[in-house]
Amino acid sequence: MKQSRLMSLVEAIANVAVGYGVTVVTQILIFPVFGLHTTLAQNLKMGAVFTLVSIARSFTLRRLFEAIRVSKTQ
Repeated sequence: MKQSRLMSLVEAIANVAVGYGVTVVTQILIFPVFGLHTTLAQNLKMGAVFTLVSIARSFTLRRLFEAIRVSKTQ
C-alpha cells in the first residue's frame, strides 16, 4: 500500500522529535569537551534548527524511496 505524503511527513516528524531530546542532551554533554559553552536556550535553539533540517531530509528521502518503489511496481 502506498504511503501518502501527509503520512510521510508525520513519520518524519515523529522520528526526528524523538531525536531532538537526544540532540540537546548530547550538545549539553559534548560541547564543553570541545571548549564550547552554551546556555540551555542556545542548545534548544540549535537543536530546533538541526531538527528542521532533519525533518526536511527525512521527508525528502522518504518521498524519493516511495517514488522508486512505485515506479518499480508499474
